[in-house]
Amino acid sequence: MSVLQNFAIGQYLPGESLLHRLDPRSKLVFVFAFAFFVFMANNGPTYAILCVFMVIATIAARISVSYLLRGLKPVWFLILLTAVIHLFMTKGGAVYLQWDWVTVEEQGVRQAMFMSMRLALLVLIGSLLTLTTSPLDLTEGMERLLAPLRKLGVPVHEIALMLSIALRFIPTLLEETDKIIKAQTSRGANLDSGNLLTRARNLVAIVVPLFISAFRRADELALAMEARGYRGGAGRTRRKQLRFTWRDGLLAFVAVLLAGSLGWWRA
Repeated sequence: MSVLQNFAIGQYLPGESLLHRLDPRSKLVFVFAFAFFVFMANNGPTYAILCVFMVIATIAARISVSYLLRGLKPVWFLILLTAVIHLFMTKGGAVYLQWDWVTVEEQGVRQAMFMSMRLALLVLIGSLLTLTTSPLDLTEGMERLLAPLRKLGVPVHEIALMLSIALRFIPTLLEETDKIIKAQTSRGANLDSGNLLTRARNLVAIVVPLFISAFRRADELALAMEARGYRGGAGRTRRKQLRFTWRDGLLAFVAVLLAGSLGWWRA
């Protein structure tokens, strides 16, 4: 299976859905607000509200829920590790399991579930943002939001451009990784067998070509930008003008509704 099939962040799926047509500034602000809402949630009903919203938002974006969930595969280990740490380290409440000095208690189970769900929701909302917003729109949105910092001498355009390029290169590097893995496998490399040390050694055959490819692509991009006369954000004009519409007002209403619902159900 291709690496790209298991990674959603950084990829963009063109479309004409409600989420695709939102102003990128609205989407960026909402994503930060949603991250705050995720940390506000502290019980079953509040997390259920956030999960229901994610399902509705995915359907509104005309993206398969299974495709979005597949994007969690690269971070499953981190989610599982978070759950295990809280399961055995957080104490309090009824004891569900006890073996020698190891115990699993009520608060441990609760925190393992909630912290794992929190991490998953943050990854999913980030994936939904990049799937429904082109890299150019993301750059424009970030630059407009950070515009007040120009008065302090902050190179806003360059920062937004770097973030956009970093996001854009994620699927490119994943595709390159997939090609390298297939090439090494066709040459007889066995990357999936052996102990942990052996697998770590096998990774060298992937990491070294990947780094060389990444540096080559970065050099080609720099040369292409120079050849086209790129000199930063000063004096640049914009072909596409961003405008807030009724859709962005609807998104603001949804944010207020989410905040009110979480405040009501929060323990």
